[in-house]
Amino acid sequence: MATPAIEVESLSKRFGEHRALRDVSLRIAQGEMVALLGASGSGKSTLLRHLNGLHRADAGTPSHVRLFGSTLQRGGVLARDVRAMRAEVAAIFQQFNLVDRLPVMLNVMAGALHRQPLWRALARRLPLAEHARAWEALNRVGIERCAWQRASTLSGGQQQRAAIARALVQGARVILADEPVASLDPATSRRVMSLLAELNRELGVTVVVSLHQVEHAFEFCPRTVALRAGEVVYDGPTRALDAPRLRALYGTQSEELFATSPGDGEPVVRTVTAFADAAQAA
Repeated sequence: MATPAIEVESLSKRFGEHRALRDVSLRIAQGEMVALLGASGSGKSTLLRHLNGLHRADAGTPSHVRLFGSTLQRGGVLARDVRAMRAEVAAIFQQFNLVDRLPVMLNVMAGALHRQPLWRALARRLPLAEHARAWEALNRVGIERCAWQRASTLSGGQQQRAAIARALVQGARVILADEPVASLDPATSRRVMSLLAELNRELGVTVVVSLHQVEHAFEFCPRTVALRAGEVVYDGPTRALDAPRLRALYGTQSEELFATSPGDGEPVVRTVTAFADAAQAA
């Protein structure tokens, strides 16, 4: 049996008096594409940030996070080799996290810096093999023509694809995508989600993507982990989540999940019901 890509045991996190995560446990196999679903404040982003060590669990708790069988953090203490382990994990954010004034190519090649000695990184003199890897990544995400434009000149969708290209150059085995389509229009959102699904399917990259609305989970993610108030309230096949079950899980917060998409006059709940009905009939 293959070692899981991600293992989380008894993960708890407080910010002052607020309990952001409550005894969260889950296991994600290598090559899975999993949606983290929940309304604002449910703990999705906090959970993702524990998976690459950007957040530490509460000290003294039995919290344990492993990547490919190796401990990333335990009891709120990061592993000594956490920097090396982070090279296995790429994070993609809603805000893209590109350096606006630099060309797209240099932003994408930043994914290779963890493999280079310090002097090469400071001088921006990376080997030709890394240039070739960056060109290949840009071609794969479809923005090679933008390679030498300043990142600030790209549309939101193009910037998100540049961030995905950077993850490819990094050679990450896991992509953690935190609300990657929240600021994009519906058509662009679907293109970005399709690209993540393609990388998962063709390259075997494990993808964990947090989502605010549910239609993308039904279309692209076979498994959903649903959070509410920092607790896992559902972990299973996405196809088993119909609108009534989501309402039962989220109560009044379900209206936030079924909100109308930007630029789309059709309430998402109708789309969700259609996806659920189609999945159950398949």
